[in-house]
Amino acid sequence: MRFGVCVPNNWGIYDFHGVISVGTRAEELGFDSVWTREHLFNVGYISQRLGNKPYYEPLTVLAYLSALTTKVRLGTSVLVLPYHDPVRLAKVVATLDVASGGRITLGLGVGSMPEEYEALGVAFHERGAIANEMLEAMRVLWVDQDPVFDGKYYSFENAKFSPKPIQKPYPRLEIGGSSPAALRRVARIGAGWHPTASSPGLIQKGVEKIQANALSMGRAMDNIEVSMPINWRPDEDIGESSSGERPGLVGRSRELLVQIREYELAGVGTIILDFASDDVGFTLSAMEEFVKEVFAEL
Repeated sequence: MRFGVCVPNNWGIYDFHGVISVGTRAEELGFDSVWTREHLFNVGYISQRLGNKPYYEPLTVLAYLSALTTKVRLGTSVLVLPYHDPVRLAKVVATLDVASGGRITLGLGVGSMPEEYEALGVAFHERGAIANEMLEAMRVLWVDQDPVFDGKYYSFENAKFSPKPIQKPYPRLEIGGSSPAALRRVARIGAGWHPTASSPGLIQKGVEKIQANALSMGRAMDNIEVSMPINWRPDEDIGESSSGERPGLVGRSRELLVQIREYELAGVGTIILDFASDDVGFTLSAMEEFVKEVFAEL
């Protein structure tokens, strides 16, 4: 089991360097990865939480962190693919992979906010098809020396594309979402699955569906690694909930370790702690407490 931390780029914190300090401290404490979120506008539930407070662009935050860290992996949880142009996104990601020494993991999804799609002039009901084509186009750009692509939404030819990513054939792609379409996308192209916080029981069911989809596509996915953001509530009683019902980590010590083991058995390879707070001091303190409760035991 590996552990990551969500950098609070999405919590309206005016002190940008405070946000960054969560990522650098995560590396110092021995976490394996740090992750950023993505929204372009403060609308819907984001507006209710932040108003007009800052929501920092995820790849810019990771670029800053890449210069201040040396070992921790840098991930997105998740980039909303149709918000981007595939050629430009492929260029940014390849550059960032080179700059970081090959430490990029891309969590990718299709999003759920019609307001953002409308503002961008992108058809919300076509977001799945757009995302699928973007994934294919970016793989061509990252791998082929003379990339050529001719799709419904994007096309290019007669042009070199460089730099190529350090990671071969390209950075790890972890597909977000739990819809039937998302699970098929994992089976077709994903190196892993990146769902929102779910119970061990639901994770296991999702893994089984992905494996069945992959088998029907002629792809072997016996070992699907799952990375999942999840909240830890150390001061709550674990109560009577069974492991199949509880979408989170609760409590301390042995009870906490038992829950982590349940997620591991369900297929989760990376637990990403999301402290869901605009208080950087609280987040840093909670990270240190988690390390004391868990790392020494594991």
